[in-house]
Amino acid sequence: MKKTPLLFSLFILALFLSSCRFFKSEDQPVNESSMNQSQVTSNSKESSSSTEMNSSSSVKSSLSSEALDETITENELADFFPETANKQYVYVGEGNEYASYEVFTDYESKNRKQTRTNNGGTESVKVMALEENQLVVLINRGEIYTRENWLQQPLPENNEEQEVLIKAPLKVGTSWNAIGDRKKSITAINVPIMTPVGMFETIEITTQGADDKEVNYYAPDIGLIKSIFSSDVYNVTSTLSEINEVPLIQTIRFYYPESDGVTMSFVDKKVAFKTNDRTRKKIEEAFKEIPNDKVGEVLPKNTEILSLYLNKDGNVYADFSKELISEMNAGAAFETVRIQSIVNTIGGYYYSNSVYLTVEGKPYSSGHIEMKKGEPFIVDTTNSHELQK
Repeated sequence: MKKTPLLFSLFILALFLSSCRFFKSEDQPVNESSMNQSQVTSNSKESSSSTEMNSSSSVKSSLSSEALDETITENELADFFPETANKQYVYVGEGNEYASYEVFTDYESKNRKQTRTNNGGTESVKVMALEENQLVVLINRGEIYTRENWLQQPLPENNEEQEVLIKAPLKVGTSWNAIGDRKKSITAINVPIMTPVGMFETIEITTQGADDKEVNYYAPDIGLIKSIFSSDVYNVTSTLSEINEVPLIQTIRFYYPESDGVTMSFVDKKVAFKTNDRTRKKIEEAFKEIPNDKVGEVLPKNTEILSLYLNKDGNVYADFSKELISEMNAGAAFETVRIQSIVNTIGGYYYSNSVYLTVEGKPYSSGHIEMKKGEPFIVDTTNSHELQK
């Protein structure tokens, strides 16, 4: 009689242990997938090993396409808006000559960033913002070759440049209107995408137009990793291939006065800009580096550029500290060439012929040169030539 309860207890215990093993095997692929996503994302920044990538790939392949579509991601919207300061994203493309491009972050704050895209033919600038329930482009301008901080620039009420890139909730079926009577929607999540940088689990955003379609894949802690544009005419694919920690290099032509007080020499300098560097300070520093003894200084040692910007009227406004005049120590002819060197350099950088040059907010006035309020200096490169080494 005593054996029956004992056998019954053992039977119940065996059944319980068998159930535990059953539930563990169901949950394991999900746990491994989550673990591998973290490993791959981390390794994409520090170059992943082939072993980890193969492990991640095998886990991804064990998930059915139906499961990928129905799984609700745990990523927050902020995960798709990572810090990218001083990072160069390189995309390799197929389909047309501009499918390959590079992206660098000019300026970045807590919830906004300004990026520069160079596709070999032109440069464009975007200002993106992380808002409460969406990641949105606020400004999108083409043919921009200079660095202007637009992070806090006022926007018009009806901003035609604004476009939502990703919208919460982050689940399949979320949709919204896009520019040009197009429709954007989240069409899949946890989609495994292999790139030269590594394997990523991504969220898939599809933009549908009347005659074309664009599919973008975004990875947590990275951002956009792949885009596919298709139409009846052609298909274009761009895929993230490198992430480099390098500065933005811009070539700027600097003018310097020669001793005859009439002519100028110019030299093209490569200026390195890190994210959030002030353009005026980098130009000031480069100006003070005199290339050789065949030309004279332009900015006296203690001179500062207090402000520098391209206005909406197409003119450049540059304000200098008082040392520009007080430490000049030059005759009328040499001073004229010095100022013309400043005007040619700044005007050239901003692709403008007019430069409003002031000293601590007042029109330039040195005794030799007297400018009236609202009177600009004009770019004139007539008496200039390339610097002889």
